Amino acid sequence: MQKSVPNHYSGGGGLADKIADALRKNGVELKELRAADLEAVDEFHFRGREATLELLAQMNLEPNSRVLDIGSGLGGVARTFAEKVGCHVTGVDLTQELCDAATTMSVWVNLGDRTEFIQGDATNLPFLDNQFDGAVTVHVAMNIPDKKKMYSEARRVLKPGAIFAIYDILQGEGGEVLYPAPWASESSISHLVTPREMSENLCSAGFRILHEVDSTSESFLWLKERTERPKLSNSPPVTTQLLFGNTSREMTHNQLLGLRERRMLTYSVICAA
Repeated sequence: MQKSVPNHYSGGGGLADKIADALRKNGVELKELRAADLEAVDEFHFRGREATLELLAQMNLEPNSRVLDIGSGLGGVARTFAEKVGCHVTGVDLTQELCDAATTMSVWVNLGDRTEFIQGDATNLPFLDNQFDGAVTVHVAMNIPDKKKMYSEARRVLKPGAIFAIYDILQGEGGEVLYPAPWASESSISHLVTPREMSENLCSAGFRILHEVDSTSESFLWLKERTERPKLSNSPPVTTQLLFGNTSREMTHNQLLGLRERRMLTYSVICAA
């Protein structure tokens, strides 16, 4: 798993350059970018920035807060948090290519001083105990088989009472997930759990669950609207296209079917350490 997951997300290398080239071809000047302008590129989870802001609203963060983004990818969630609250966000991701690109993109939007991205394993976080005032993870645990270890590590590095906000893809009741999907080209690196299993794992790690939301229907409508919307000539690139090329179309089809038939669910959980 350690090698397969980074290979899946690396996009052949040079991601920041590819994103910059795609933006310039669409008439976007990097020096004029704001964090929100990158949503299609760096917040390619279901419901995008809207879902990120929903999590943020429930985390009670302040400008002096230190926040951990577990599985930070291209850094969209971290930059949204830093921009909206003024807090400092540390992102950790298994894929070095994503960390490098995220660092570069933060510089583009003048958030390099409030975000940092380091390569690391969510099941063995490189941080001291009780270090963070909050943590978030968005569409990450699908690639992690040992979720109990992931959640235990999150609990370890959070201060007592800190909020852990989770937004992930779970196994639904409608049958097996179809591949390829954005998080896995085939089933060997996909490790979905049911909502009940997720709750049990969180509680066994020492978290207290405060709030749960099943947003599957909203995610289906969001993705359906995006696929049916005419593509404007100056619209920004979408990360799935940059990472996966023509396979992204099949991935989108499989996701639409999976959400409609509830083979996969989008689920958020807010819990306290």
